[in-house]
Amino acid sequence: MNRAVKLIALKSSPAFRWTVGLGAGVVVALGLVLLFLLTQATDKRELYERNYALLLGLNIAVAVLLLLVIGWIVLRLLLRMRQGRFGSRLLLKLAAIFALVGLMPGLMIYVVSYQFVSRSIESWFDVEVEGALAAGLNLGRATLDTLAADTGSKTRQAATQLAETPDAMVGLALERLREQLGASDVVLWSASGQLMANAGESRFLIQPDRPSVQQLRSARSQQVTTQIEGLDEMVPGGNGELGTDTTPGPPARGATTDARVKAIAVVNNSNLSVLGQSRYLQVTTVLPTSLVANALAVQEANRQYQERALARGGLRKMYIGTLTLSLFLTVFGAVLLAVILGNQLAKPLLLLAEGVKQVAQGDLTPKAALKGKDELGGLTRSFAEMTQQLADARTAVQYSMSQVNASRANLQTILDNLTAGVIVLDVRGRIQSSNPGATRILRAPLQDYQGQPLGEVPGLEVFAQDVLAQFADYLSNAAQTLAHWQQSFELHAAGHGASDNAITLIARGAKMPGTEEYLLVFDDISDMVSAQRAQAWGEVARRLAHEIKNPLTPIQLSAERLEMKLNGKLGPTEQALLTKSVKTIVDQVDAMKRLVNEFRDYARLPAAELVPVDLNALINDVLQLYHSDPASPVAPVVAELDPQAPPIRGDAQLLRQVIHNLLQNAQDAQEGREDACVSLKTDYSESSHRVRLTVRDNGAGFPEHILKRAFEPYVTTKVKGTGLGLAVVKKIADEHGARIDISNRVTDGIVQGAQVSLSFGVAT
Repeated sequence: MNRAVKLIALKSSPAFRWTVGLGAGVVVALGLVLLFLLTQATDKRELYERNYALLLGLNIAVAVLLLLVIGWIVLRLLLRMRQGRFGSRLLLKLAAIFALVGLMPGLMIYVVSYQFVSRSIESWFDVEVEGALAAGLNLGRATLDTLAADTGSKTRQAATQLAETPDAMVGLALERLREQLGASDVVLWSASGQLMANAGESRFLIQPDRPSVQQLRSARSQQVTTQIEGLDEMVPGGNGELGTDTTPGPPARGATTDARVKAIAVVNNSNLSVLGQSRYLQVTTVLPTSLVANALAVQEANRQYQERALARGGLRKMYIGTLTLSLFLTVFGAVLLAVILGNQLAKPLLLLAEGVKQVAQGDLTPKAALKGKDELGGLTRSFAEMTQQLADARTAVQYSMSQVNASRANLQTILDNLTAGVIVLDVRGRIQSSNPGATRILRAPLQDYQGQPLGEVPGLEVFAQDVLAQFADYLSNAAQTLAHWQQSFELHAAGHGASDNAITLIARGAKMPGTEEYLLVFDDISDMVSAQRAQAWGEVARRLAHEIKNPLTPIQLSAERLEMKLNGKLGPTEQALLTKSVKTIVDQVDAMKRLVNEFRDYARLPAAELVPVDLNALINDVLQLYHSDPASPVAPVVAELDPQAPPIRGDAQLLRQVIHNLLQNAQDAQEGREDACVSLKTDYSESSHRVRLTVRDNGAGFPEHILKRAFEPYVTTKVKGTGLGLAVVKKIADEHGARIDISNRVTDGIVQGAQVSLSFGVAT
């Protein structure tokens, strides 16, 4: 499995998904907890003050954690891209896109919220609001002070009236004063703090609250003292801002107020007093409920305002910290979504990209496919099916190609083993392909000229022109439904060291269907023509030997008898003429007899009896007849015999005649030359298992017209002779199944002599 598939498998594993989900859940839970604590802290000052340090620490911890996680994700993406891992650029691009999608709106909201929070918090502590609260607080204090002073003044006046009242009438007087003052309770205390008389609520108490010594001393020194009571129960922990010696505080929500003004005045001594001591009149008046509630509300608002004014810096920091945390949560969520969604998007894309890469490299093995129901999953399945179809198609094509290659190999084998030559030409006569038979017959390296015109092959210029002319004529008559054309050609493939024999070809040409190419098939019928000619000459020789030999003997006998009858009967002149004429007749008859005998021998060559023959030993035996005096004008014979040459299959008597004819022709070709020399050589080829016999001379070579018909009877360049020597050699070579070649030896364009070679098969 490759790296991309491993990566996809890892990210698809339950452990990886569980890890990512757990991390995201932890971070989201922390964020929600912090947001909840923020909400609670904004409503409850005590909770905020108690948990401020914890909230700040959690904000910092979560921010650092988010930074580390985001940094770790970015670092891994960068490392993957630097390592050149497949799909890293796509993941980085998707992560950047999703991060920007989450960051830009979050950053914009963060900036707006930051400005809003900063300005809103500052607006909460506006100077006008603070002044209004202070004014309301002062107004409430002044109102309470006024009520207290009014109650004190009335109490002092009542104390003056009570000073003239006897002790026995005090109870009635107090009841009357309570009604006049609208007080809730009126009590008369002695100088020692003993209850003397009362009217109102205190009558129902077993032991009413006595004034403190400090209060009595203050009343004695100031004649009257007042205080506001009941606000301490309503304002727990209050600081007594609303009244003298009071501790106001916020009333319980929904509770009734018991705030009251208590005034103590000195009742001066009079004769009516039993003991003649000072007394103290205590008047208690209940404050209006609405007044107390409004005053306390103003005081509570001012207290909260002052507390929050002192803590507004921390409040702003917490708000900004929470906003920053929210921004980090947004960024982290965007990056996390980028990773998760990017993986979801990249997984099928990476799978497809890896599959395409493998297909481009020729790998059509089955590809992995996703099981999702979305389009990308369907695309991976379609790609896997397409790859499978391609693999099946390639298998079918490979099978078909193997069949085609097998058929082509069979066809090539057939072409390679055909004795006929096959050449495929294009419309311009360029060689497209050829078989070994064509190279063998034309004796030209056609493979070296593939793609070039046939006319550029040395020795085939005229043949190429004639062939193209035949094709042109054939195509012009194609409307006549000609299947092919057929024609015989005579050509001579000249070459240095190669055979220069005339070649007779029978060629057939046709246009290949469906292409712009020509098919040329030809065969070498030179041996057939030569055999036909040899057979014809043999028949001619037999007939001539029969028809000419019969009258030769009577002619000779008649001339000799005529000379015998006239001998001594004629004059010297006539006798000399007779003798000369008879001699001429006899000589010519002998020549005619020799000619007839040669014809008879050519026509009546015995059939070869092929047996293993040591060619080297046979040559040495024949050369015993050619050891001449160095001063002799006859060309010497030099033999180079291959000692590795094995026996050949041949007829010793006929091979002697072949060697004699070749040596005699070579010596005759060098008659009168100073550098006359005949070379006789044998070579054994292990690759072809054949033995070659070569005879060379230093003569003038063969004329061109003789080379083409050298093996035909009566074709010769010698003044004397019948021209049957090479014809006999050719006939014997055919009897032995040997190949015979004749050529001129050319060096730098100059003919250096001629050579004849015969190639014999070895005996098995």
